[in-house]
Amino acid sequence: MPLGIGLWAAQMAPARALVPYVFVPQSPELAGAGLGIAQAAGRLLRLGQAEDAARLAALTVQLLPQDPRGWLLLAEAQLRSNQLDEAAAALARAKELDPRNPGIWFAQGSLALRNGEPQQAVGLLQQGIQLDGRNAGAYFDLGNAHLLLGDSGAALSAFERASGLRKDFWEAINNQGLVLYEQGRGKEAIDRWRRVLKIRPEAAEPSLALAAGLYASGPQQQAEARQLAAQALDDEPNYVLDSFQKEQLWGDRLRASTRRLLEDPELKSVVDRANANAESNTDPEESTP
Repeated sequence: MPLGIGLWAAQMAPARALVPYVFVPQSPELAGAGLGIAQAAGRLLRLGQAEDAARLAALTVQLLPQDPRGWLLLAEAQLRSNQLDEAAAALARAKELDPRNPGIWFAQGSLALRNGEPQQAVGLLQQGIQLDGRNAGAYFDLGNAHLLLGDSGAALSAFERASGLRKDFWEAINNQGLVLYEQGRGKEAIDRWRRVLKIRPEAAEPSLALAAGLYASGPQQQAEARQLAAQALDDEPNYVLDSFQKEQLWGDRLRASTRRLLEDPELKSVVDRANANAESNTDPEESTP
């Protein structure tokens, strides 16, 4: 073959190396990828890696924008990573797609509670409960909302419903104790906190609450009260702060009993150590004497 023809043929040959093959996924592939990413996001969320889960869930809703489950997953991850405005937007989109999904109402109620809007939370949670009346977490949030609104009777009923649905729901049983103590039903509150410690022996909050209740009930209980208080404050020193107790929905009566307990001379070293280790120890007025 003449050289000139060979060069011409080479120039006319297709330059395959310069035209890469691009795979454009179709809808089934996109759906499969989105579900796979959602599963990975769910695993990260269960492991407590909320920010990473939120990033993956954001990819899920890009691939599956019409699937409310992806938006709900995104909202939950954003809630757990304190991206509250973003979570509100994701929940609003999920509700547009699936307004009868009780999980969306529950999540919006939880968000309202975190935003300091307990009255709005009550309405949202009750709407969700009408769709799913067996969600223990929703009743727990409802109880907290009622407690913030000062309706102790409704709060106690909600907490009892929560623990009735989930027998090991120690947080709900603990909060029953908080309500009962404020109602002047100290013995019943003590019984609740003892129940909690059978489920979760290492829990600091019911340990200190029980200690305060025992200390107030008479001298014969004070040795046990000191022991419980020392362990609780070593485990969670923030409970030495009245402001922290209030954030955990402790009422006036329980906080007053706790102050008397922590003024016991035998607990001075424990209280001093807790004050030194508490997160808000920069404000001297917050320290327990």
